[in-house]
Amino acid sequence: MDALMQQVVENHLLNAAKGMEDELDNEMHRLGKLDQDDMEQLRQQRILQMKKQAQKKQEWLKRGHGEYKDILSEKEFFSECKGEERFICHFHRNNWPCKVMDKHLLALAQDHLETKFVRVNAEKSPFLTERLQVQILPTLALVKHEKVMDYIIGFDPLGGTDEFTTSTLAAVLASKGMISQDKTRADPSKQQPTRNIRQSTHAQHESDEDSDFE
Repeated sequence: MDALMQQVVENHLLNAAKGMEDELDNEMHRLGKLDQDDMEQLRQQRILQMKKQAQKKQEWLKRGHGEYKDILSEKEFFSECKGEERFICHFHRNNWPCKVMDKHLLALAQDHLETKFVRVNAEKSPFLTERLQVQILPTLALVKHEKVMDYIIGFDPLGGTDEFTTSTLAAVLASKGMISQDKTRADPSKQQPTRNIRQSTHAQHESDEDSDFE
């Protein structure tokens, strides 16, 4: 059975590689048929795309993206969230699990300018914590267009241990549409000692509807 499975995997990889080669050959063939005007048009389109990306990056930086910011009040939370397409809030307290989450979120905030990252001290924001039904720390509230769409509660979704990597967290966030792919730098967890902790596996949010900030 193992040999058969290995053969299936190998065949799948070979087919995928062949498909990539065919796609590349087709693209090279298409480019080979382009005249000078076509090439110039492609170049201008690429320049325009780069300019738009640079403008978007500047807009994000002005809005506080690229930082991992402390939110000090409920009013500030709503202000920071307003108008954001993707917004990740870490509800934390001063303990080891939350510090582990902090170091990964700091790295991701610097790499993923498309998303705003903040954190809230749950003990100092009881109204917000209750409104968003935060019961276990750390909890990440995943917000799109000012609506809470999902949560990451504790470390269970990340392997149930504090030894998870930044890449693991990035993959989970990307799967939920909260960050883009392929931008995460080296994992800070590989540069710092870690120790195992236990997290509850029974935390659930009772609401069947998305939390709304309006």
